[in-house]
Amino acid sequence: QVQLVESGGGLVQPGGSLRLSCAASGLTFNSYVMSWYRQAPGKERELVATITNTGRSTNYADSVKGRFTISRDKTKNTVFLQMNSLKPEDTAMYYCNAQRDLGFKKQNYWGQGTQVTVSS
Repeated sequence: QVQLVESGGGLVQPGGSLRLSCAASGLTFNSYVMSWYRQAPGKERELVATITNTGRSTNYADSVKGRFTISRDKTKNTVFLQMNSLKPEDTAMYYCNAQRDLGFKKQNYWGQGTQVTVSS
């Protein structure tokens, strides 16, 4: 059974930092592209950052470029999101996603989410 378990969310003041973690189990971690998404109340879920299965390539939403860093540790089957210079508009539920394309189908898994609140 595939499980993605996020942690590290919380309440932080504007300008502060948080580090989110997503521990993956039940899948071949090195085969999956890992991503972080977020969803604020009343808004659609949006892609924040993606890292390839090898970890050699990353992509970020324009709104977080230069502030957020995605990374992965294959020894721990864990993906991280380092968030610096946080803004109130970063407030959202953050979700971990694992995806791989088998050609004939895509496998796609989600975590339960971790809340990030940026407020003074």
